[in-house]
Amino acid sequence: MEKDPVCGMTVEPATAAGHYDYKGRTFYFCSKHCLHSFSSDPGKFLGKAKEAANEAPQAAGKYTCPMHPEIVQLGPGSCPKCGMALVPMEGAKEDDAELRDMSRRFWISAILTAPLVFIAMSPYFGVQRPLGLDSAPRAWVELVFGTPVVLWGGWPFFRKFWLSLANRSPNMYTLIGLGIGLAYVFSLFAVLAPGLFPQEFREHGGMVGAYFEAAAVIVTLVLLGEVLQLRAIGATNQAVKRLLELAPNTALRIGADGREAEVPLSEVQVGDKLRVRPGEKVPVDGTCLEGSSNIDESMVTGEPIPVPKKAGDRVTGATINGKGTLVIRAERIGSDTLLAQIVHMVAQAQRTRAPVQRLADLVAAYFVQSVIGIAIVTAIVWGFFGPAPALTYALVNAVAVLIIACPCAVGLATPISITVAMGQGALNGVLFRNAEAVEKLRDVDTLVVDKTGTLTLGRPRLVEFTGDDEALRLVASVERASEHPLAQAVVEAAQAKGLGLAPVQDFFSTTGQGVVGTVEGRQVAIGNRRMMEASGIPASVADRSMFAAIDGKVVAALAVADPVKETTPEAVKALHAEGIRLVMLSGDSRRNAEAVGKELGIDEVIAEVLPEQKVEKIKALQAQGRFVAMAGDGINDAPALAQAQVGVAMGTGTDVAIETASVTLVKGDLRGIVKAIRLSRATMRNVKQNLFFAFVYNALGVPVAAGVLYPFFGLLLSPIFAGAAMAMSSVSVVSNALRLRKVKL
Repeated sequence: MEKDPVCGMTVEPATAAGHYDYKGRTFYFCSKHCLHSFSSDPGKFLGKAKEAANEAPQAAGKYTCPMHPEIVQLGPGSCPKCGMALVPMEGAKEDDAELRDMSRRFWISAILTAPLVFIAMSPYFGVQRPLGLDSAPRAWVELVFGTPVVLWGGWPFFRKFWLSLANRSPNMYTLIGLGIGLAYVFSLFAVLAPGLFPQEFREHGGMVGAYFEAAAVIVTLVLLGEVLQLRAIGATNQAVKRLLELAPNTALRIGADGREAEVPLSEVQVGDKLRVRPGEKVPVDGTCLEGSSNIDESMVTGEPIPVPKKAGDRVTGATINGKGTLVIRAERIGSDTLLAQIVHMVAQAQRTRAPVQRLADLVAAYFVQSVIGIAIVTAIVWGFFGPAPALTYALVNAVAVLIIACPCAVGLATPISITVAMGQGALNGVLFRNAEAVEKLRDVDTLVVDKTGTLTLGRPRLVEFTGDDEALRLVASVERASEHPLAQAVVEAAQAKGLGLAPVQDFFSTTGQGVVGTVEGRQVAIGNRRMMEASGIPASVADRSMFAAIDGKVVAALAVADPVKETTPEAVKALHAEGIRLVMLSGDSRRNAEAVGKELGIDEVIAEVLPEQKVEKIKALQAQGRFVAMAGDGINDAPALAQAQVGVAMGTGTDVAIETASVTLVKGDLRGIVKAIRLSRATMRNVKQNLFFAFVYNALGVPVAAGVLYPFFGLLLSPIFAGAAMAMSSVSVVSNALRLRKVKL
């Protein structure tokens, strides 16, 4: 990341608006305006940037804009593009100073605005002289009460209005500032210098109407909207906050002398032995050395059933120990823990943009300028063709157009929903790499899955070996050099019989076929029929998937079974209920693969596929018009994961940093894909609802505010009601997005 030397914003070089080379260094800029300013006088801004860097509080966290995630800076502030308050990023301490300030301004403004509303509404209830005052004294009272509301209560809006002009980035505060400013300045001159106004501005009694109450009410309502919006936006990150709160603060460390001492979590080092007592949180990721217990891992997997743990099992930091006592060895601490990785991935993903947001961005880019144009046309039409006082009507309706058309709701519609969805996904063990993955997953109609480790446990066992123990000893000696799960099953079977394994020489592995090696001077080969035939070894035993040959002669056939996960049948049924077609790609023999496929009800089984052939199979499905998601282990299946429209990595529960996949399932359970698809579809429905509300609201609100209904029904939209509608539109969009927190997955 680089810092814009003009405005101080942090920008990413790849997405910067421009760059400028000066004295051997390249500077990057957040906008063309900053680039132009810098190129005119680099020395001026380099000095300014140096001072700002020296004065910047180093402890401040990074903040970003909810609507423009490319805007990043140290400490809180306002977005230079849209004027919204920046929100804390990953690692930044929550700062509610903006909320406190807006709340204080709102309550004081509301108290001062109340008498203005009473005075303005009194004539509608037959009170012609509210507070016993005539028109002229009333105007002075309104001036006294309205001025602090507009100038102090509305000061944040005027400041953001000025920044929008200075940055040449028209936004919602451009409209708010223009609307409030016009109403207040007009009213101020109406009271202080009424003689300046021509007859067209005067009401029937000869007075020039003042609109302090309209300006004050608009400020108060916009402040209310800001308060509600800030609270709601804070709630969108509630899931990440809950994850951060899960980590314990201390750990019980066992010293070299056996003494136990409670130490801050920051002092725990890799290799430390830690005791986890009943009911305590596991302090860091590690391996269980002693004891047994059940651990609640729902915070990372979303599954409520505790998982049994014993010596040798992996444990995850922040999970909750049951009734047993464990001694663990710390293996991952600080930012390397699973919890830290999850928070990092979610925080990074929340700052990406979904493709559907491009439409909202395109509309918002031209919307403010269009609204200002509509307001000018409204003023002209009412000024020339409106009833008396024509110019007053022109001003009031132009202000109503400016206020009601603020595009905040349009800009918030997508990012708020995406932010909530990613947080909920994290709580359910589903991690999205970016916003695009959330949008794409909704369209998936075909799920391609690997068999081993995805549908099955990935821990196969040897169920049949037709040779003698000596053959098994030699075969297991070669297989010990392989990391393949099937090889480990053979080794475990030999060790269970107490057979002593010998060293292997000249070991060689052929992906998708088998392995060869020399043990005690004898040539040993283990593999499928394809490997045997390629080596010139006749494999005459029918209907077997693996063979063992010694010195060029087949001596045994092997049968290895990999049990299906208990949760797989339930997941397959749920995926079918979501309209997903399931295709299994497996390097296993056709017999074994089809047996598993038939047992689970898989729609299509493609067996004996080499890893490099999986990409071609996925391309073939895509050529048929299928929208494909691929679920695999994220390592051997990396090319296939990249080829699919959506790659789903079956996480191990200890390492979620799988670069190839768009979606990572922390637990590695197919039910996680069901959750991910349901969440994606619910999120995109929510986004569409938000965009519909925002676009329809503006499409209907602007013409009504301009006065198109007046010739037919005599109806006009008061700027007061326009302000209320504008404030509530943004709040309704955010509130609708928050409903995603209650979606059942």
